[in-house]
Amino acid sequence: MSDETKRDLPPEALRALAEAEERRKAAAKTELPTELGGRDGPEPVRYGDWEKKGLAIDF
Repeated sequence: MSDETKRDLPPEALRALAEAEERRKAAAKTELPTELGGRDGPEPVRYGDWEKKGLAIDF
């Protein structure tokens, strides 16, 4: 976001953007434990759905 755009935002929006950035940094640091005997590949519930063979099932 450019400085000019940030100037047009109210203080509440700037505070919300700063808080969101902090949450993103904290989320990036989170590491999932290794699953023993689990599936290979990306975490199957990464989008809140269980995915297997291209099919997604919502919990």
